[in-house]
Amino acid sequence: MSLPVYDLDGNETETIEIPKVFSIPYNPKLIKRSVLAIQSHSFMPNGSDPLAGERGSTESWNTGRGMSRIGRIKSHTGPRAGSAAGVASVVGGRATHPPVSSKNIYQKLNKKEKSLALISAISSSVKRDFVINRGHKIDKLLHLPLVVVDEIESISRTKDIKLTLVNLGLSEELIRISVVSNRSGKPRMRGRYKKIKKGPLIVCSNDSGLSNACKNLTGVDLVEAKNLAVTDVAPGTEAGRLVIWTKSSFSNLSDNVKKLVETNAS
Repeated sequence: MSLPVYDLDGNETETIEIPKVFSIPYNPKLIKRSVLAIQSHSFMPNGSDPLAGERGSTESWNTGRGMSRIGRIKSHTGPRAGSAAGVASVVGGRATHPPVSSKNIYQKLNKKEKSLALISAISSSVKRDFVINRGHKIDKLLHLPLVVVDEIESISRTKDIKLTLVNLGLSEELIRISVVSNRSGKPRMRGRYKKIKKGPLIVCSNDSGLSNACKNLTGVDLVEAKNLAVTDVAPGTEAGRLVIWTKSSFSNLSDNVKKLVETNAS
């Protein structure tokens, strides 16, 4: 099976054979495991002081006062005199099961599982239903995946790459990702005050200035084929992202991926 290769004006110039990568079945569980494992590598250890809430000098009053035998502040003067402390069930006491910085949050994944998850995510990007369910506007696209000539890698101006995407039939997609909603409340306090939609992903073989053109387009990402990860093709563990391949990156997949495809297809 072959696919058309489009030029920068949206016209078909030639055809190219589809690699065997796109024949691998969809494996959502493996994709989710791989994405979560990669995301765990950026987590920061979180923990509290082991002695927090336990530094007060306390003693139990035992029996005879008609009060609980919980530990109480020894002082006889001051606002906290005689108040309970040092345990998790009282006001001002320690936290119950607080987070510890020694917790192992770094997840590992086998190399073959990682490669197979990437291949499965790539193969799901050609399924039209998956791409539409992610919210992409592809009504004007006749073929998936979208393959473009290598001249797109030398584009260095934002207006030129925007015009190219419009010529390829992605005008509605650009309108969709241009709408940025603002959050309020706790996400805004933590720096996540903008909700940016994921747009098309451009996979190239060599970045000859295309990154400068794409960085001003909200939601449009660029990655070289050698650095392609499952988090790029399936952000948020959901496969089906709209991917635009250059001709060289589409035809020249790595030898390791090809071997893995052949072993799994046989």
